[in-house]
Amino acid sequence: MSKLDLITIGRSSVDLYGAQIGGRLEDMGSFDKYIGGSPTNIACGTARLGLKSAVITGVGDEHMGRFIAEQLAREGVNTDGVKVDAERLTALVLLGIRDEDQFPLIFYRENCADMGLTEDDIDPAFIKSARAVVATGTHLSNVQVEAATLKALRLARENGQKTALDIDYRPNLWGVAGHGDGESRFVESAAVTAKLQTSLHLFDMIVGTEEEFHIAGGSTDTIEALRAVRAVSGATLVCKRGADGAVAFTSDIPDTLDEGQAGPGFPIEVFNVLGAGDGFMSGLLKGWLDGEDWPTALKYANACGAFAVSRHGCTPAYPSWDELQFFFERGVQRPDLRNDAVLEQVHWATNRHTLTNGTWDQVRTFAFDHRLQLEEMDGYSLEKGGAFKELCLDAALQVQNGQPGYGILCDNRIGRRALHRATGNGLWIGRPTEDPGSRPIQFEDDLGEDFGRLREWARENVVKLLVFCHPDDDDKTRAMQEARVKRLFTAARRNNLEFLLEVIPSKVGAVDDKTTATLIQQFYDIGVYPDWWKLEPFTTDEAWQNAVHAIERNDPRTRGIVVLGLDASEDELAASFAMAAKQPLVKGFAVGRTIFGDAARAWLKGDMSDAEAMSQMADRFQRLCDIWDHARQEARLNAA
Repeated sequence: MSKLDLITIGRSSVDLYGAQIGGRLEDMGSFDKYIGGSPTNIACGTARLGLKSAVITGVGDEHMGRFIAEQLAREGVNTDGVKVDAERLTALVLLGIRDEDQFPLIFYRENCADMGLTEDDIDPAFIKSARAVVATGTHLSNVQVEAATLKALRLARENGQKTALDIDYRPNLWGVAGHGDGESRFVESAAVTAKLQTSLHLFDMIVGTEEEFHIAGGSTDTIEALRAVRAVSGATLVCKRGADGAVAFTSDIPDTLDEGQAGPGFPIEVFNVLGAGDGFMSGLLKGWLDGEDWPTALKYANACGAFAVSRHGCTPAYPSWDELQFFFERGVQRPDLRNDAVLEQVHWATNRHTLTNGTWDQVRTFAFDHRLQLEEMDGYSLEKGGAFKELCLDAALQVQNGQPGYGILCDNRIGRRALHRATGNGLWIGRPTEDPGSRPIQFEDDLGEDFGRLREWARENVVKLLVFCHPDDDDKTRAMQEARVKRLFTAARRNNLEFLLEVIPSKVGAVDDKTTATLIQQFYDIGVYPDWWKLEPFTTDEAWQNAVHAIERNDPRTRGIVVLGLDASEDELAASFAMAAKQPLVKGFAVGRTIFGDAARAWLKGDMSDAEAMSQMADRFQRLCDIWDHARQEARLNAA
């Protein structure tokens, strides 16, 4: 059985998308960074739809090349075919959205890494591991990369695998338009037509816009062009027609496009056509490889294209399989899909990135985001507090030892150096936003009045907010706190940062088995969908079941819950872990003072060395991890 469903081959790039909509590319003040390149986008788009995809491409041995490789891994794309080229730089593309008709872009591809692919980079065993090989037209424009592409296709044909071509015609990448004409989608060229026609017989499916079939067929009459392609290829020809959807031709070309097989289209607002074709191709490949009929495959393709044209960016716009099914079941509620709050929640929740080496199915967290507690200790100074938090990080990293499933909570006020140093180590990183102990919520100064400084946060940081609240809060307090939570949640989403909401009602009033569940429902009712919940340890199974049910009823796609420690002893934590671990939605714990309290008091007074403090904290963190792991294992055995 094949290990992969498909392998794409061709270009990859870092896409820098202008963040200002409606302006000239010359006037862009900031850019959002995504992975790009048609084969790379298609590999990601199909992976989101549940196919096992891989890409053969080249990246530079530098930061942008590592970004592409790591992002592919997060998307679930196999990277065995990604060549790291020490001699060439990763390709770069600058893009903008001027209006629904103008999308200026500049390709920086002079001798770029993906153009360094050679026939030697095509591993026959790797090619054989997939059910299909998908090529794109740009890599037929250069002798060296054409040879690599044709080798992959011929191997696939010999193995009886499926093959597909996305014509993907970019005139300036074929050398028939200038650098400033990256937006151009069609320039007639007999030489390009002749080159394409030498390889069209190698494909089982060929996909393109009407203009792309014009270049492949050598005629600006679409029917005539399709017939010219049919004369040299028996492939199914899929012609994209923009707002009119797409049609498939499996045999002779009829007199009109309307006579082809079609799938339903979707009436949506066109916001950004860049990358729409790759989204379309992803949906089409899903249907094709799953053995669906052409109307169904084209339905998938049209829907994926609709998502792409309604959102910013290429790969980030593409839907997950769950999202696609939700869309089919519910239908179009508003044509500007990116502003459909319910659909966007499904999109966000089903496309959140995993780790490059695992998932967040458990999070054992050393919480040292405490500020007031440290500031009140004898011997504290800001400098010493910061140094101590670096020791906390060292302890966490020692226990983590490069493994997935470990995290920290660290602030930016005292622990700035530790917080920044933690990034890139594979840790889950929660970062607090509230002024410690505030009720109603007050925020740390470093967020900015409108939370604009969230844009400066590392993407690995999870926005953490602690709210002291209770169902019996008076209307004014409740309304004030809910408004502030909603505002921060909205800002976090706008900046692509995950959001953790911690609620502690026991510090406000008496609690029972329904207290926290009631609070959870109140936050969902105002449109707040935390990626993570941080909850107090409950003393009854019923309280846990009520809380879990409230979350799953409103958001079945949440990341999960971490249980907090409240400065409890190890024995008390063992008991609370045993109860919490019965709930699969509880992913782990976030404990602080139980781990660092004694060390902090001794170290700040000079009674403990760096090594002794770090060793004690690592030992305590490790013991809590072991206690949690044992509790989870026991819960699973008892449930079996």
